[in-house]
Amino acid sequence: MDQNGKQFRIGGYEIDIIVHGFPGKSVCHGSLGFSTIALIRHGDRIALVDVGSFGQRHLLQAQLAERGLKPADVTDILLTHSHGDHVGDAEAIAAASGAKVIGVFDHLKSLNLPEGAAMGGNPGGKFKVGDVTVNLVPAMHSSSPGGRPLGYVVQFADGRSLYDTGDTWIFGDMALIDEIFSPNIVLLQAGGGPYNQDPGIAALAIKKYFKADVVIPMHYGTWPILSAEADVKAELGGTAGIKIMQPGDSADF
Repeated sequence: MDQNGKQFRIGGYEIDIIVHGFPGKSVCHGSLGFSTIALIRHGDRIALVDVGSFGQRHLLQAQLAERGLKPADVTDILLTHSHGDHVGDAEAIAAASGAKVIGVFDHLKSLNLPEGAAMGGNPGGKFKVGDVTVNLVPAMHSSSPGGRPLGYVVQFADGRSLYDTGDTWIFGDMALIDEIFSPNIVLLQAGGGPYNQDPGIAALAIKKYFKADVVIPMHYGTWPILSAEADVKAELGGTAGIKIMQPGDSADF
């Protein structure tokens, strides 16, 4: 485990939060506009959930290198929405690696991806990637081009699942996401400010809609106008299954 990421394991799957970012000044990279990036590894599959902006390519490369990887090793890319801080490096990584790129159909059409790389869909769609199933679910955010953002529910071969909310606000169909998929782990948007739901609303989303074993807040504490870690702990600290992870933390679920 390196000292910059947050790593946890689900069975034989390793999941690293290799960049904890936001559209603002990040504690990881000190510049504007960068998404959280998750790395999922199992067997010969190496997947990234969002890839950050092309201006911060060196940061992603450095984080991969610390794990003995390079962009050319990536086999799959999942894009939550079309904002540049989430997708800016997708074309370059797909060209270097031949990775499949999953996202909203209309958005992927606007990208200059290698032939056969795009796996475009819409909420309700799903793709089989190795021995996991990637389900496309709604999120409540802006996204242009492409029209709409996504969250993802990743179903693992051992029967467990992980829900990455993406950038979002609380919405009623979260109840259906729990009813259909029963995610064991929720990576929960809790950044607040002008961009997304604040920790109090995030806590309500979990209380009202989910029965997850583990809830990991994300997208906070990277810019003064966003929620600080103290805010997250104050609002979500009593939530069942809450796990506040710090850089360098590792956990087995």
